Amino acid sequence: MLAKPAALAVIPARYGSTRFPGKPLANRTGKFLIQHVVERVRLAKSIAEILVATDDRRIFDAVVSFGGRAVMTRPDHPNGTSRIAEVVEKLRHPVIVNVQGDEPDIEPGVIDLLIKGLHADPDAPMATLASDFAPDEDPTNPNIVKLVTATVGGRVRALYFSRSLIPFDRDKSGKNAPGKPLKHPGLYAYRRDFLLKYVTLSATPLEQTEQLEQLRALEHGYPIAVIKADVRHHGIDTPEQYEEFVKRTAKR
Repeated sequence: MLAKPAALAVIPARYGSTRFPGKPLANRTGKFLIQHVVERVRLAKSIAEILVATDDRRIFDAVVSFGGRAVMTRPDHPNGTSRIAEVVEKLRHPVIVNVQGDEPDIEPGVIDLLIKGLHADPDAPMATLASDFAPDEDPTNPNIVKLVTATVGGRVRALYFSRSLIPFDRDKSGKNAPGKPLKHPGLYAYRRDFLLKYVTLSATPLEQTEQLEQLRALEHGYPIAVIKADVRHHGIDTPEQYEEFVKRTAKR
């Protein structure tokens, strides 16, 4: 059995959500939604510790009730990365993984691949994933982020992320085009020092236009390692998507 490196998974979770208020505490499966996420992350071989970072006492209490670890954070964070950085300031784990709190079907093996990929690219301060689109996913959907990559010195790096369909298939060569669209699952691994530096960087024009915080790193000149993986899980953004998750869980 492989020894676990000192990687910390932090799951930002807030109560407020425009489309699904109280989402982390939804429990029609018999478990809180946030509990499903924690239990999946526990199966990753590369994770030594898991913390839920929240500004809501109800979420904190729920996590503690099922034996998880939670940390209260300030309520004024603009995004999950900022919330994670507050937690990381007091800890010394060299690698931090940002896991979204609304992905109860996340594959543990994908987390391991991400961490392995960051270690394999020592010049990259952070890493993320790229995946082919699943048959039921629409590449033109702006809620599914796309990315394009380049190979630099044998390393795959991100060139750009967008809500628009990129690259543009001018000749309509279809799914088998050399530069076919790739989706960007919202999973990140950071080196601790860079994560703390990232939140001090000024917001950038493309980041603000696309509303994609990873663009801040690129616009400030920091490379992002990209690891190709087959990612099939979906995040839960709406009550309707949660209902589908409840049905899937009942069949297991």
